[in-house]
Amino acid sequence: MKIALIQAPLIWENREENRNYFKDKINSIQEEIDLVVLPEMFLTGFTMHPENVAEIMDGETILMLKSLAKSKNTAIAGSLIIRENGKFYNRLVFIFPSGEIRNYDKRHLFSLAGEEKIYTSGNEKLIVEYKGWKICPLICYDLRFPVFSRNVEDYDLLIYVANWPTQRIQAWDILLKARAVENMCYTVGVNRIGEDGNNHPYSGHSQVVDFLGNYIIEPQTSEEIFIVDLDKNQMLETRQKLGFLNDKDDFSLL
Repeated sequence: MKIALIQAPLIWENREENRNYFKDKINSIQEEIDLVVLPEMFLTGFTMHPENVAEIMDGETILMLKSLAKSKNTAIAGSLIIRENGKFYNRLVFIFPSGEIRNYDKRHLFSLAGEEKIYTSGNEKLIVEYKGWKICPLICYDLRFPVFSRNVEDYDLLIYVANWPTQRIQAWDILLKARAVENMCYTVGVNRIGEDGNNHPYSGHSQVVDFLGNYIIEPQTSEEIFIVDLDKNQMLETRQKLGFLNDKDDFSLL
């Protein structure tokens, strides 16, 4: 699977400029890509003022992403703020080239910033089946909670989209490798760069880690599109040879 990671300096609470930015970036990709991954809250940055910038599921941004997915014949994934039934969600959308949408609402809301007071958490893990791959997409703070991401579904690819600040970037690097190793899967992390409206700096460190914890793309700090081509058969052969997932604990989440 060929994946494009877009590491971007998000413009604070400016949906129009961010929409135009990502439209131009996606259209600039010349290679045939299976999946484009955008950061968390790619339209706004990590804002606690959703009333000013929330979208709806049949709104302008979703329609734009559907159009891009169709014209570029690629899936697109990233999170944005959605208003639904009077509530706000930090929602990851996975848009297929056909226009079909699967979505995941962030389960672990970031209490240090008061996210749980403003947004409604999700409670369902999403596994997307696409082009023969099983994909588990998650959002930022979810990275710190390995029980929820545990590979009980035999997924092949774990994706984290994030607004993970510079002062804790070492944890981002460590935990992405840990999730890849413990779940024996490819792990993709897409973070933002720049500075947000609260003066928090972000250094990116978007990266791709293989199923043994080796970097395929090392942590990056520049504004750029990074492209990686992943080999599922190599991963499956390693899983079969080592058999680590066969020994995992059985458990259930309440």
